[in-house]
Amino acid sequence: MKRAWLGLIWLLSGPVLAQEGAMLDYTPPPPEKWQYFSDQVMGGVSEGGARAEGPEGARYLRLTGDVSTENRGGFIQVRVKLDQPFPEAAQGVVVDLRGNGEGYFVHLRTRGTLLPWQYYQASVPSGPDWQRVRVPFSAFERSGALLRAVPRPEMVTSLAAVAYGRDHRADLEFRWIGIY
Repeated sequence: MKRAWLGLIWLLSGPVLAQEGAMLDYTPPPPEKWQYFSDQVMGGVSEGGARAEGPEGARYLRLTGDVSTENRGGFIQVRVKLDQPFPEAAQGVVVDLRGNGEGYFVHLRTRGTLLPWQYYQASVPSGPDWQRVRVPFSAFERSGALLRAVPRPEMVTSLAAVAYGRDHRADLEFRWIGIY
Protein backbone atom coordinates (compact mmCIF):
# COMPACT_ATOMS: atom_id res chain seq x y z
CA MET A 1 0.00 0.00 0.00
CA LYS A 2 2.85 2.38 0.87
CA ARG A 3 4.43 1.82 -2.58
CA ALA A 4 1.11 2.57 -4.29
CA TRP A 5 0.89 5.93 -2.51
CA LEU A 6 4.49 6.75 -3.41
CA GLY A 7 3.77 5.84 -7.04
CA LEU A 8 0.69 8.05 -7.09
CA ILE A 9 2.60 10.95 -5.56
CA TRP A 10 5.35 10.48 -8.18
CA LEU A 11 2.80 10.49 -11.04
CA LEU A 12 1.07 13.60 -9.73
CA SER A 13 4.33 15.46 -9.16
CA GLY A 14 5.71 14.74 -12.65
CA PRO A 15 4.00 17.61 -14.53
CA VAL A 16 4.65 20.05 -11.68
CA LEU A 17 8.35 19.23 -11.76
CA ALA A 18 8.40 19.72 -15.53
CA GLN A 19 6.73 23.12 -15.16
CA GLU A 20 9.25 24.26 -12.55
CA GLY A 21 11.79 24.82 -15.32
CA ALA A 22 9.57 27.27 -17.25
CA MET A 23 10.85 30.79 -17.69
CA LEU A 24 9.18 33.37 -15.45
CA ASP A 25 8.11 36.83 -16.54
CA TYR A 26 11.19 38.88 -15.63
CA THR A 27 13.20 41.21 -17.86
CA PRO A 28 16.88 41.53 -16.91
CA PRO A 29 18.47 44.99 -17.14
CA PRO A 30 20.11 45.79 -20.51
CA PRO A 31 23.91 45.45 -20.88
CA GLU A 32 24.36 49.22 -20.71
CA LYS A 33 23.27 49.25 -17.04
CA TRP A 34 26.02 46.86 -15.90
CA GLN A 35 29.15 48.15 -14.13
CA TYR A 36 32.71 46.84 -14.18
CA PHE A 37 34.57 46.22 -10.90
CA SER A 38 37.95 44.72 -10.11
CA ASP A 39 39.96 43.82 -7.05
CA GLN A 40 41.63 47.23 -7.35
CA VAL A 41 38.84 48.58 -5.12
CA MET A 42 40.58 46.67 -2.30
CA GLY A 43 44.23 47.00 -3.35
CA GLY A 44 44.48 44.18 -5.90
CA VAL A 45 46.20 44.50 -9.26
CA SER A 46 43.84 42.69 -11.68
CA GLU A 47 43.11 44.73 -14.81
CA GLY A 48 40.38 44.52 -17.37
CA GLY A 49 37.16 45.98 -18.60
CA ALA A 50 33.65 45.22 -19.79
CA ARG A 51 31.62 46.53 -22.67
CA ALA A 52 28.33 45.85 -24.42
CA GLU A 53 28.66 44.21 -27.84
CA GLY A 54 26.42 42.70 -30.49
CA PRO A 55 23.48 43.92 -32.56
CA GLU A 56 20.36 45.48 -31.05
CA GLY A 57 18.10 42.81 -29.61
CA ALA A 58 21.02 40.44 -29.10
CA ARG A 59 23.41 42.57 -27.03
CA TYR A 60 25.74 40.88 -24.57
CA LEU A 61 28.55 41.83 -22.20
CA ARG A 62 32.18 41.07 -22.89
CA LEU A 63 34.40 40.83 -19.80
CA THR A 64 38.12 40.75 -20.56
CA GLY A 65 41.31 41.21 -18.61
CA ASP A 66 44.08 39.71 -16.55
CA VAL A 67 43.14 38.29 -13.16
CA SER A 68 45.98 38.38 -10.65
CA THR A 69 46.05 37.04 -7.10
CA GLU A 70 48.94 39.36 -6.22
CA ASN A 71 48.38 41.72 -3.29
CA ARG A 72 45.46 39.60 -1.99
CA GLY A 73 43.43 40.22 -5.14
CA GLY A 74 41.98 37.93 -7.72
CA PHE A 75 38.85 39.10 -9.57
CA ILE A 76 37.30 41.17 -12.31
CA GLN A 77 33.54 41.32 -12.75
CA VAL A 78 30.61 43.00 -14.41
CA ARG A 79 27.60 43.49 -12.13
CA VAL A 80 24.11 44.91 -12.29
CA LYS A 81 21.77 46.03 -9.52
CA LEU A 82 18.24 44.74 -9.89
CA ASP A 83 15.44 47.18 -10.68
CA GLN A 84 12.95 44.77 -9.12
CA PRO A 85 13.29 41.73 -6.86
CA PHE A 86 12.88 38.19 -8.15
CA PRO A 87 9.53 36.55 -7.42
CA GLU A 88 9.53 34.07 -4.52
CA ALA A 89 8.71 31.27 -6.96
CA ALA A 90 11.98 31.73 -8.89
CA GLN A 91 14.28 28.72 -8.76
CA GLY A 92 17.33 30.02 -10.61
CA VAL A 93 18.82 32.19 -13.33
CA VAL A 94 19.34 31.49 -17.02
CA VAL A 95 22.45 32.81 -18.78
CA ASP A 96 24.00 32.47 -22.23
CA LEU A 97 27.78 32.50 -22.37
CA ARG A 98 30.87 31.66 -24.32
CA GLY A 99 34.48 32.18 -23.49
CA ASN A 100 38.08 31.09 -23.69
CA GLY A 101 37.59 27.79 -21.85
CA GLU A 102 38.30 29.15 -18.39
CA GLY A 103 35.87 28.56 -15.54
CA TYR A 104 33.80 31.59 -14.59
CA PHE A 105 31.23 32.39 -11.93
CA VAL A 106 27.82 33.95 -11.48
CA HIS A 107 27.62 35.91 -8.24
CA LEU A 108 24.49 37.04 -6.42
CA ARG A 109 24.28 39.63 -3.69
CA THR A 110 21.26 39.86 -1.40
CA ARG A 111 19.93 42.18 1.27
CA GLY A 112 21.88 39.95 3.68
CA THR A 113 25.28 40.44 1.99
CA LEU A 114 26.16 43.66 3.75
CA LEU A 115 29.96 43.48 3.58
CA PRO A 116 31.84 43.92 0.27
CA TRP A 117 33.35 40.42 0.46
CA GLN A 118 30.01 38.65 0.97
CA TYR A 119 28.27 37.01 -2.00
CA TYR A 120 26.82 33.77 -3.32
CA GLN A 121 28.79 32.05 -6.10
CA ALA A 122 28.04 29.39 -8.71
CA SER A 123 30.56 28.19 -11.28
CA VAL A 124 29.72 28.12 -14.99
CA PRO A 125 31.78 26.57 -17.80
CA SER A 126 32.84 28.40 -20.93
CA GLY A 127 33.76 27.28 -24.41
CA PRO A 128 33.99 28.73 -27.92
CA ASP A 129 30.27 28.24 -28.69
CA TRP A 130 27.31 29.98 -27.07
CA GLN A 131 25.68 27.77 -24.46
CA ARG A 132 22.59 28.33 -22.34
CA VAL A 133 23.08 27.47 -18.68
CA ARG A 134 20.41 27.22 -15.97
CA VAL A 135 21.85 27.91 -12.55
CA PRO A 136 19.55 26.92 -9.68
CA PHE A 137 19.72 29.00 -6.50
CA SER A 138 20.63 25.78 -4.69
CA ALA A 139 23.90 25.67 -6.70
CA PHE A 140 25.09 29.00 -5.28
CA GLU A 141 27.59 28.65 -2.44
CA ARG A 142 27.78 31.29 0.24
CA SER A 143 31.05 33.11 0.81
CA GLY A 144 30.85 32.77 4.59
CA ALA A 145 29.04 31.06 7.43
CA LEU A 146 27.11 34.20 8.40
CA LEU A 147 24.98 33.97 5.23
CA ARG A 148 21.97 31.74 4.64
CA ALA A 149 22.89 28.38 3.09
CA VAL A 150 20.80 29.11 -0.04
CA PRO A 151 19.89 32.62 -1.23
CA ARG A 152 16.19 33.49 -1.19
CA PRO A 153 15.15 34.78 -4.63
CA GLU A 154 13.10 37.71 -3.30
CA MET A 155 16.18 38.93 -1.39
CA VAL A 156 18.55 39.10 -4.40
CA THR A 157 19.75 42.65 -5.14
CA SER A 158 22.39 42.13 -7.86
CA LEU A 159 23.84 39.62 -10.31
CA ALA A 160 27.41 39.50 -11.67
CA ALA A 161 29.57 37.58 -14.14
CA VAL A 162 32.98 37.08 -12.52
CA ALA A 163 36.49 35.89 -13.39
CA TYR A 164 37.88 34.91 -10.01
CA GLY A 165 40.33 33.12 -7.79
CA ARG A 166 43.42 32.33 -9.84
CA ASP A 167 45.90 33.99 -12.19
CA HIS A 168 44.50 33.80 -15.72
CA ARG A 169 43.44 35.71 -18.82
CA ALA A 170 39.69 36.31 -18.82
CA ASP A 171 37.60 36.57 -21.98
CA LEU A 172 33.91 35.95 -21.37
CA GLU A 173 30.86 36.90 -23.41
CA PHE A 174 27.80 36.85 -21.18
CA ARG A 175 24.07 37.49 -21.57
CA TRP A 176 21.58 37.16 -18.73
CA ILE A 177 18.42 35.71 -20.27
CA GLY A 178 16.04 35.58 -17.29
CA ILE A 179 14.88 33.47 -14.37
CA TYR A 180 12.98 30.22 -14.06
